[in-house]
Amino acid sequence: MSTPNKPTMTVLVFCVAALLIVPAGCRQREEGKPKIALIMKSLANEFFKTMEEGARAHHKEHTAEYELTVVGIKDEQDVARQIDYVELMIAQKVDAIVIAPADSKALVPACKRAMDAGIIVVNIDNKFDAVVLVDRGVKIPFVGPDNRKGARLAAEHLAAKLTAGDKVAIIEGVPNAFNGIQRRLGFEDAMKAAGMNIISSQSGYWEMAKAEPIVAALVTEHTDIKAILCANDSMALGAVAAIKAAGKSEDILIVGFDNISAVQRLLREGKILCTVDQHADKLALYGIEYALEMLAGEGTPVDKETPVDLITVETLQ
Repeated sequence: MSTPNKPTMTVLVFCVAALLIVPAGCRQREEGKPKIALIMKSLANEFFKTMEEGARAHHKEHTAEYELTVVGIKDEQDVARQIDYVELMIAQKVDAIVIAPADSKALVPACKRAMDAGIIVVNIDNKFDAVVLVDRGVKIPFVGPDNRKGARLAAEHLAAKLTAGDKVAIIEGVPNAFNGIQRRLGFEDAMKAAGMNIISSQSGYWEMAKAEPIVAALVTEHTDIKAILCANDSMALGAVAAIKAAGKSEDILIVGFDNISAVQRLLREGKILCTVDQHADKLALYGIEYALEMLAGEGTPVDKETPVDLITVETLQ
């Protein structure tokens, strides 16, 4: 068997190298429909299950336009797993990633690697940290609600039921989550403006099981507390359980955020005062549609604000 001469071998190596450096996004679009990956937070949270259902419903109506991969992490703090999912989507050469990051800072480097590989990235639900984006020299558009505005709506509704000087507490989300920070600030805006006494602000890490013992301790230590403001509905469910166990269901008002179905039932029963709807069923599809616009060369990387609405027992009827 003959051995290729050096010029022939050089040509072969050059051709293989040329194929390898073609941007991933270009390869996929040449082969057919664009491939979009939706990377969410905890699928144990009803909010993200609703988000997934909305995305799949949108894809079912637009199967000729794009392919969809949907993944989610086990719990809200599994940041490493979310980073792994981004790396997996880079390896699978998707055209776009639509991501609700578990951490506003830690996911930025992985998403930059995706963009460097020619993949469009759209940020939904929880906004990336602006300082980290600047430090990394990357622009990632955010498609989602003004969380501070939504939280303020709920807290202002609560304030109308209270008297200046009343004791209230805030159950926050994950400390490094931009949306959690914004919701805390929105709660504080309204409570301070109304003259309420915020006696505590602690993280329940978005989870019912973590919020429940915090609230149980609060109502034991502060027997005259009047309200608990929770940065999501899962933690509001934990607050309801703690208050029920303490025999104070009639004395303490609870505010949530997300409008999951379990909270709608409790709103009707008078166990939760209000929540905020950021339209989980549409949030992912807003991001998907924006990604498709950018893939078609029609969009530019700018933020897009989506609706938030106050939900009370009256609005449910």
